[in-house]
Parts: sequence; C-alpha cells; structure tokens
Amino acid sequence: MNRQENYRLTFIFRSNFIAMRHHLFFLLIVPAFFACNRTAPSPEVAKEKPLFIGQTINTDQVLETIALGSCNRQDLPQDMWQHILEQRPQLWIWLGDNIYGDAEDMSVMKAKYMRQKYAPEYVAFREALPIIGTWDDHDFGVNDGGSDFPKKDESQALMLDFLDVPQDAPVRKQKGAYQSFTFGPDGKKVKVILLDSRYHRDEPIRNPNRPPSYLPNETGTILGEEQWQWLEAELENSDAQIHLIGNGIQVIPQDHDFEKWVNFPRERTRLFELLKEYQVPNPILLSGDRHIAEISRLEYPEYDTPIYEITTSGLTHSYDKVGEEPNRYRVSDLIGEKNFGIIKIDWDNPDGPEIDLEVRGKQQKLHTAVSLEK
Repeated sequence: MNRQENYRLTFIFRSNFIAMRHHLFFLLIVPAFFACNRTAPSPEVAKEKPLFIGQTINTDQVLETIALGSCNRQDLPQDMWQHILEQRPQLWIWLGDNIYGDAEDMSVMKAKYMRQKYAPEYVAFREALPIIGTWDDHDFGVNDGGSDFPKKDESQALMLDFLDVPQDAPVRKQKGAYQSFTFGPDGKKVKVILLDSRYHRDEPIRNPNRPPSYLPNETGTILGEEQWQWLEAELENSDAQIHLIGNGIQVIPQDHDFEKWVNFPRERTRLFELLKEYQVPNPILLSGDRHIAEISRLEYPEYDTPIYEITTSGLTHSYDKVGEEPNRYRVSDLIGEKNFGIIKIDWDNPDGPEIDLEVRGKQQKLHTAVSLEK
C-alpha cells in the first residue's frame, strides 16, 4: 500500500468516525439536553394524594388550650402555623375562608384544597393535633355567597374531606356543614357547636345608597329551619360547662357596614333567645371573616351570664390599615395585624372554670386578651 492510498483510507476512516460521532451527538446528547431542561414532575405531583385522609379525635381529653383562626389564602406563605403550635393547643378550630376557592368548578376548588392540605407547614400542623371547623364564603365557593350557590353540595363534600370528617358522619348526609363535638369528662365538658351560615342563608339586602352596607332583611334566614331545630336540641340537651359556638361571620357587632348577623335581625335575636331560654353556661361565640381581630361582650336581658365573642382573622393576610371601626360591644383592642385566637381554660377553680380569650400573632405576640366575667 503506497502513501497516497494509506492517506485516502485514513481520511475515509476519520471522516466516517466524525460523521458517526456527529450522529451519536444528535441521537444521545441532544435528547438528553432537552430531557434535562424539561421540568420533571415532583413525587408529590406525580403521585396523586387523597384529599380525605382521616384523623382520630380524642373527645375524652380535658381541653385547656384551644386555638382558632380564619382567612387563610393557600397561595400565600403558610408561616403562622409554627407560631400556633408553640402555644401547645389541644384542638384547632377553622372559622371559615380556610382556602380562597371562589369557583363553581369543583376541580379548581379541590386543587386549592390540595395545595393547602399538603403545604409542608400545614402538614406538620395537622399531624400534631385534631382539627375541626366550618366554612365561610370563599371556601363555600363565592364571595358573600348563600343558598343560591349552585355547587353548594359538591363544595360541602370537598370541605368535609379537607377537614377529614369521617365518611359515615351525619353531616355527610345533611344539607349544610353544621356539626357539634363534646370534649372532656363530667364537670369539665366543652361543647363546640359549628354553625353553617352559608348553605341556607337568604339573599341579603344591599343598601343602594351606601355600598357596601346592607339594609335589614327582616324575614330572611341565615341557618334555615332544619339547622335551627338541630341547634335548639344541641343547647337543650347539653350538660357542658363551656359552650363554643362558631360560624363564619360576626354575631354581636352591629355597627360596621359588612356581613354580620344583624343584617338578619330576626336570626340574631333568635340565637340570643335560645341561649337565654336554656341559660346556656359560658357561651362564647367564635367568628372570622373580617381580616381583623377583636373581642366583644353583650349582656342580654334575663340571661344570667354575659355573651362573649372572639373574632380572629386572618392567618395569611389582614386589614393592617383598619384604624378605628365602631363596635359598641368591643371590650378589647382592635387588631389589624395577622393573628390567631387562643382560648385558655383553668378548671381548678371550685367556683367554675376560669376562661381567657387571647388574640396572638407571630413570635407569640399577645395582641389583646380578656378574662371572662362569671
């Protein structure tokens, strides 16, 4: 073989090798490059997780510290949960706007619930204590919504799944998300009544001359007759020493322009009359909705004990420019910072339980507190 032929064969070999290498580059390297630049699904996304998990609630325990809150956007930082856990609560009570669903598409609603349920901070929280609750308008499905919301049954099922309410619980079969729990042994019982102020609520009457205020709806209902009958039976048959009655909107305050029970004055009076009729001991109303926090106190005629209400809102956002707002029944400071509520119970007093209502924030900041008068 002469030098020229050797050169020619070497050239062909090298040319074929370069062509092969070029071909392999496109077969192997380029697809790998694009594969690496695709967003691979995380295990959490790739593996479908259930909305309903289930939980165990020990109703025999003596409650001494209860935490509560509302108004939690699932798309905002979930940084309040660790601060709540530092208070060592034995129970958490949701008071509505647990997510901001605001959708008739239940797949959208479920996705928002899933985002909240599997937020790492909330996962650690719900694994630490039992959780119960009710809803308000944004997790119901529509702002200021009521009985005409077309997806209320489907929305109720999702909310109960989010709260891990047992599949055979009576609330699963009824129209409305109201339910009750009694904790503790004889002599140290706490009854928690969670009302649904959305499912059956009639249309409010808006004031055309002064939006967003309302005119009184003198004949409309908030709870609906079936829920009212249920509530009366719960109060009449209760032997608890403390009664916590929660719903989404404020009951006692009547001076502000927004949603509140006094927009349906007959309903508000009916609730107070029920408490008076059965002389319900230590009635404490729980509410959210307002993006503020405050504690109110009402002395109702012929009722032996004052009625208190703790409003705590919100967990992820609040009305930090609230300034002043009228409330003739307020007995605390008005809080515009993000907050949660704490109820502390001391059972050692022989004259009956001593109860403190607190509004707290991050770093265990105590915003305001009130000790209940007997």
